[in-house]
Amino acid sequence: MEPPSPQLADRTFAQRLSSTPRGARLARHLALAQLDTWGIPHGTEAAEAVALIVAELAANAVTHGRVPGRDFEVRLSLRGGCIRVEVTDTRAERRPPAPGRVPDPAPLAEEGRGLLLVDALADRWEVVDRDPPRKTVRAEIDVPPRRAPRSLASHCNDG
Repeated sequence: MEPPSPQLADRTFAQRLSSTPRGARLARHLALAQLDTWGIPHGTEAAEAVALIVAELAANAVTHGRVPGRDFEVRLSLRGGCIRVEVTDTRAERRPPAPGRVPDPAPLAEEGRGLLLVDALADRWEVVDRDPPRKTVRAEIDVPPRRAPRSLASHCNDG
């Protein structure tokens, strides 16, 4: 496998999807396809981490952030040695806990583990308020140095 070349920096993909379970599943598939297009193939550690993070954040957008008739958005950015995942929904008043403050679910609970996965897989994540009333959960995954030139293996730019 060839490492991604430096010209892969500053790539962005965005897609609005229906706030349905089908939209959440499609978000994961689109993310994997886009990463593969950018030279981060299926099965790599970075691609698998992004796929799980997109799946969890999209499921949360559909389950907890859904407003009937309004879509959610998935945005991926490849900047330098970092992949940024952003999932935006239209329910700003329902905020997830902050990074490091995600409670452990009860042992037999059927939900409550999604943000624990995001917390474990992402190098950084946060919740950002947007106007009009929306919120974005942003997670960043550093591409391992063996897949990106050392000079690119830094955190995402804010741009």
